[in-house]
Parts: sequence; structure tokens; C-alpha cells
Amino acid sequence: MDFVILAVVAATVIVAVTSRVAPRWNVASPLLLVAIGLAVSFVPFLPDFELEPEIILSVVLPPLLYSSAVNMPGMNFRREFTAISSLAVALVIVSSVLLGLFFHLLWPDLALPWCIALGAILSPTDAVATSIARGVGISQRVTTILEGESLLNDATALVTLRTATAAAAASFSLWHAVGQFLYAVVVAVIIGVVAGIAGIWARSRAKDATVSTVLSFVVPFVASVPTELLHGSGLVAAVVAGIVAGRAKDRVLSADQRVSDRTMWSAVTLVLEGGVFLIMGLEIRSLLHSQHDEAGSLGTPGALVAVAAGTLVLMILIRAAYVLPMVRVLGNKAQRAQAMQPRMEAMEAAISDRDLGKAKKIAAKAQRHPEHPRTFRKRLLQAFTKWREARDGAQEGAEQAAEQRWNVIESRTRRLLGDIDYYVRQPLSWRDGTVMVAAGMRGAVTLAAAQTLPLETPFRSSIILVAFAVAVLSLMLQGGLLAPLVKWVRPTVPDPDELRRQRESLSEALAELDVPRKEDEGPLEYKLRSVVARRDLLLDLEDEGYYDPECTASVIATMDASELGLRLQLEQVDVLVHETAALGPEDPAASRAEHTADEEASAEETRELEED
Repeated sequence: MDFVILAVVAATVIVAVTSRVAPRWNVASPLLLVAIGLAVSFVPFLPDFELEPEIILSVVLPPLLYSSAVNMPGMNFRREFTAISSLAVALVIVSSVLLGLFFHLLWPDLALPWCIALGAILSPTDAVATSIARGVGISQRVTTILEGESLLNDATALVTLRTATAAAAASFSLWHAVGQFLYAVVVAVIIGVVAGIAGIWARSRAKDATVSTVLSFVVPFVASVPTELLHGSGLVAAVVAGIVAGRAKDRVLSADQRVSDRTMWSAVTLVLEGGVFLIMGLEIRSLLHSQHDEAGSLGTPGALVAVAAGTLVLMILIRAAYVLPMVRVLGNKAQRAQAMQPRMEAMEAAISDRDLGKAKKIAAKAQRHPEHPRTFRKRLLQAFTKWREARDGAQEGAEQAAEQRWNVIESRTRRLLGDIDYYVRQPLSWRDGTVMVAAGMRGAVTLAAAQTLPLETPFRSSIILVAFAVAVLSLMLQGGLLAPLVKWVRPTVPDPDELRRQRESLSEALAELDVPRKEDEGPLEYKLRSVVARRDLLLDLEDEGYYDPECTASVIATMDASELGLRLQLEQVDVLVHETAALGPEDPAASRAEHTADEEASAEETRELEED
């Protein structure tokens, strides 16, 4: 036990030091941790290191995926859901089958179902490994697609793995496999939504920020464990719970709870992510020994590493053949959106002026344009019909109902305009597609999934060694070459001028908000209420999709810090008031002097507020 404690402490220190040293050496910290693990694994006096795969799949990955999902911009996830779902489902299945055929041609003695099982193990990109891609300066749109793919493709891969292993022992049924996949996803979505809502509800009633953060650590397991017991995808359930929590946290949780979450989850994510990469390196000697002691083998370790290198090349080619055409389709979508932009801007102007005739005329013309979303046209015309019924109706509150309907139409129009602006500002080209191909790295999920293979699997140790070699080569080669590739290809990157323009526009929108001052309200209370009102306005603007997450996230963090500072000042004032009251009656002259000083301080704070 003492040795285990020392090992955990040493690993934590290594992760912390590496996170500080790696940026100075211009090396991604996950790559350095894998290298350290490989070196340490061959130290003679250390025992072989072997970790149960269930610890990775059931203990480490749920909180990591939950944290990534919480921090993923919900608006961008919705915009890219088609691309994400295509990569997370179709590409994983295609890759599993093609890789399976490749392995079957290479090793005829290994049955095709087992070959497809190995293909399913290697197909999903790793959510932890995409942390390398986040640090090389790619656009937010590409980052969203990569993170969304890696968060959701585990379910497809694990269900495909289960189906392939079952087919190796019995007959294969396509409809059974499809039903199993749909069941796993539906169960995960339902339980994930319930766990996310329940977690936010419980945390909103926890007054203490530390208690709230502790409860947040429980949510991913509340989602994943029941889902696994019902044979669903626990990892997808944790992701869904994170998306639900991420959508609600800024409106429901208090400022101190959000600040506490950022601090604590950053530390937890650092340790868990670093530990995953360190473990990958530490397991190499144990895998080599297991492969050497295996009765039958698919080849020598050197030959298996060569097979892994060839497999990695084939995986990149398959991904390129799928991703590059998909990027072309998405690029055409941006062009159609740009063509639709003038009509939608005219529609927004007509709605803002409450000009029903002009707005309906523009909507009718839009029906003749195929690029205009059909669902939006239908909802828009339905909204106009309900508006007219509310206007012409004799029921009480008809004008109020009509105005509410106008607000709904206006909100939908602005959201669609925000989507158009997003696609136009961040178009995808072959350069972005090249980066998406190179950033599809494998990692801990591949190794953990390989170790879940049944003990009766033929050539089990050789299969696990191939999976490990592919994951390590993927991290070292793709991860190590990603930054030079980005510099060479020059994909779409965040425009600093655009971000500056958005910040200026956001500042103007927040400054225009008029927060009336209440009677007998002190300057600190008024300033606090103004900060809260401006944050609510910012969240409304964020929901409409007008501002990029890079712009709004920093502003929200600043507002949280300002709110905490104001609340602390108010608490200090309350303490001083109570202490003064406890002293009893005072000298009238001293009281008048204190009152004058308070008035001067209040006037000074009011001037500062007006300047802000």
C-alpha cells in the first residue's frame, strides 16, 4: 500500500512538472508524458505495471468527458451536429470494417469478426488526445468538430466491438447490431439528460460553493453507472449530462460556484489527463511480456510494430477519404448561407419594424430558394399565422400575445442570422480538412477497449500490443507533427480583428443597458445588480449566436470576478455595521463625521460606476 501511495504521489508530481516544462520546450505535455512512461517502464527494479481497463473506462473517462462537454460551446455543438454525428457514427463503422478486412488479409488465421473487433478498437479518436489539437492555433469550428467527434464516437466503437465479439461466437445479425446501437444511445441520452438536470437542481440549492463543486464530481458517475447497468453507453451518458449542465450553469449557478468549478475541474482534468498518458507509457513492458508468454502469436514484437505503422497509414487514408469530401460539402453550405444572408437581414429589419406585410413577402420569396431552411420557413409562416390570430382576436391580452409572437419570430430570425454569420466567418477549406485528418489521434480509449477483449480471444496479447503500438505511434507522430503541419498548411485561424470587433460591439450592447436605480439603494448594491443584469443580457446574446465563445467566455469570467468582489465588499460593510451597532450609542459629533465620510465614499463610488 505504501508503494502504491508513493507511486500515485510521484505520478502527480510528474504530471504537474510536465505541464509547466513542456510549453517551454515547445512540446505537447501528453507526448512528453508518454515518453516518460515508456522510459520508466523499462527501469529494471520496477515491477510490471498493469491497470484494469474498467478503471479507465468507468472511473477516469466519465469525468474527463463530462468536463469537456460542460466547457463545449452548446451553440457551436448544435451548428456542427450533422458533421459530428457523421464522423462519430458513419466513419467509425466504415473504418472498423475496412480495417477488419485489412487485418483478415494480413492474418488469415484470425477470424474476420475478431479482425473487425480490432478495427473497432482502433477506429475512435480520443477525447483526451484532442487536447493536443487545441494548443496548435486552429479555428473554433474545427476544434468543436474534433471534440464533438471524440466525445461521441466511443459509443459506436464499443457497440461495434461488442457486436463483433458476439459474432465470433455466434451468427451475426445486422438488425440486432443496429438495435443494440440505438438502444445503447437512447438509454444513454435519457439517463444523461436526467442526471444533468438533477445535478444542476441539486447544486443550485447548495449554498456553499465547495459543496456544489463536490456534487459536480458525482454527476458523471450518476449518469454513467446506471447506464452501464442497463447495457447502454456510460460514456455517452456522461457527455450528455455535461452538455445539459453546460447549457444551464451560467444561468442557474452563482458566481462563486462557477469560479470554484473552474478552479477545481482544471486541477482534476490536469491530473486525470496526464495520468492517462503516463499510464499508456508505463504499460509497455507488461504488454511485451504478455505477448512473449502467449502460446500463439501473430508475429514478433518488431513485426507487430511494423503492422501498427502500416495500420496507422491506412487509418489516415480512410479518414482523409471521408473527411475531405465532407469538408467540401460543409464549404458549399457556407456559400449557400452567404447567398441567403441579405434576405435574412431584410427579414430581421422588417420584423424589428413590426411590418407584417413586408416580412410575409420576404418569407414567401424565400420558399423559392432551396438553400433556405425548410423547417425555418414552416415555423416562420406558422408564427405569422398565430400573430394574425392574436391581433384579430377579441380575447383579452391580444396585443400582448401578438407582441410575444413577434418576439419569438425575432429571436428565431436572429439565431438563424447568427448561424449564417458563423458559417461565413469560419468557412472550411481543404486546409482545415487536412488538419482534421491529422488531428484524429488515438489514445487511452483504444488501449482500454483492447484490454476488455475476452480471455478466449485468439492471439489476445498480440492484438492488444498492436492496439497499443497504433495508439502510441498516433500520439507521437500525428501529435508531434501537428504543429508544424498547421504552420505549413495555414488553415483558418481566429481573426484577432474580428474578435476585437466583437468585443467592442458587445461592450456597446452591454453599455446601452439601462438599469434604473431603486430608492434607498446603496452604490454597491446598485453596481452588483447592474453586473447581474448585464450578465443576463450577455447570456441572451450568446444564445442568439452573435458572439463567438472566445469573446463571451472571458467577459463572463470577468463579470463573475466583479460580482464576487462586490459581494465581499457588501459582507464587509454588513460586518462593520453590526460591530458598530454592538458598541452602543456614540458621540453625536463623531456620528455626523462618520455619516459625512460615508456620503463622500458613496459619491465617489457612484462616479466610478458612471465611468464604468
